[in-house]
Amino acid sequence: MARTRRGRALAMTAALLLVLASCSTGFGELKLRIAAGNPGGVYDKLAQTLATVWAADLDIDRPAVLQTQGSPDNLDRVLAGNADVAFVAADVAADRYKHDPRLATLARIHDDYLHIVVRTDSDIRTVEQLRGRKIATGSPSSGVEYIASRLLEATGLAGSVTTSARGLDDSVKALLSGDIDAFFWSGGLPTPVLAGYNDKQSLRLLDIADVMPKMQELNQVYGTASIPASTYNQPGPVTTLLVPNFLVVPKSMSDDVAEALVRGLFDARQQLAGANPAALSIDVHPGIETQPIPLHPGALRYYRAKKT
Repeated sequence: MARTRRGRALAMTAALLLVLASCSTGFGELKLRIAAGNPGGVYDKLAQTLATVWAADLDIDRPAVLQTQGSPDNLDRVLAGNADVAFVAADVAADRYKHDPRLATLARIHDDYLHIVVRTDSDIRTVEQLRGRKIATGSPSSGVEYIASRLLEATGLAGSVTTSARGLDDSVKALLSGDIDAFFWSGGLPTPVLAGYNDKQSLRLLDIADVMPKMQELNQVYGTASIPASTYNQPGPVTTLLVPNFLVVPKSMSDDVAEALVRGLFDARQQLAGANPAALSIDVHPGIETQPIPLHPGALRYYRAKKT
């Protein structure tokens, strides 16, 4: 009888352990790779913070933060199975989704503003006056280069300008030295590098209100926004293009993992804002606005639970 009771007790203990195991997250063996961007950029700073947060929340090894060229490169890595989460500009993601619907989103995170920058003493006042000029279009394979090429094509300027691929710091230096006449940049407000250089009012932004209808015909994710004059010590506000940023994952990701990642994202808003002010706009309500790319079912489960 004693042996029987001991056997029953052991069986009950084993059953209890199975129940407890089923209630745990079960993420211990999960390995994540986050496709971010250039070291020190917004994507990289947010990714580094998320990697630390997700490691603690999911009780996993700290995800690897991959240095990349930017949005197009990040999508390539996700679709090739070489990254699990990617920071991606919405226009790049939407265009790729049309041809490869293996993507899903976790959230809309922050928005970027297109900057077309010239010297204060330049005679260039409109996008059309870029014709025949030398222009830097961002780092190779970056979201900046992507949006610059789309705008030049939409306005019929693509064949009439001389372009070079340069990062932001190099672009500013080349502009001020006269090596180029203008450069493109897409980033949050303010972009510290531009704000710092413009203390002496050496840079000026172009207003692109006249080309926005053409850009919005190209992609539904493009919005119209205004950069206040005070942001960069400009003569007046500038109308420009706004492009959201998404966190993108493969559709094949587990629903439980996707839900946990979204929860960790929104629980970490304070830490993310400390890493970069762009994260101040991260919020549940705009977070669901990832059209035309669908939310991952696990992410959708999180958002629905927040409404109850």
